[in-house]
Amino acid sequence: MDPDRRTTTGGGPPGVPRRAPRTAAETLSMSRVLVVVPVVVLVLSSFGAFVYGTDVFVNSVREIVDHPLPVGNKIGLFLLVVDLFLIGATLLIAAFGLYELFIHRLESDGASHLPAWLAMSDLNDLKARVISMVVLVAAVSFVEAVVDAGSGLHILELGGGVAVVIAALTAFVRFGSHGHGDR
Repeated sequence: MDPDRRTTTGGGPPGVPRRAPRTAAETLSMSRVLVVVPVVVLVLSSFGAFVYGTDVFVNSVREIVDHPLPVGNKIGLFLLVVDLFLIGATLLIAAFGLYELFIHRLESDGASHLPAWLAMSDLNDLKARVISMVVLVAAVSFVEAVVDAGSGLHILELGGGVAVVIAALTAFVRFGSHGHGDR
């Protein structure tokens, strides 16, 4: 008889096999497949950001062809496209990371299907990559705001705020959670 099966007694028909209840550890281990939901949502969101970025690019080119001057705000449109593509890439990196960490390694025959910089061994690797992309998006967004700026004081305040956020995220990646696992 299969070790995962046993004969029911009392409540069910005699001699009819029934699946033994899983242990709590097996149930928790199987629950990791729930991560498929955020992985799918992140991939779809990434696709949406790429499509939206492409649409903004096409419309920007049309606008530049129709009205080539002034140049300043046109540069901002292309920075917006870069921003959208970086956001899409960040979402895709998060999807790859969650999939690799919780569901299945993306490799066959010992060789990874991902570039080495995208392979993740733990949650700290995923956080570091996503935070790096967030810093990049913040920097591009700031440059976009500078290009479209009207007031110098507003940009100075925005730049200070972005710098504080970038410094905090950098400190978190550098000193935050990497040292705690060594104790």
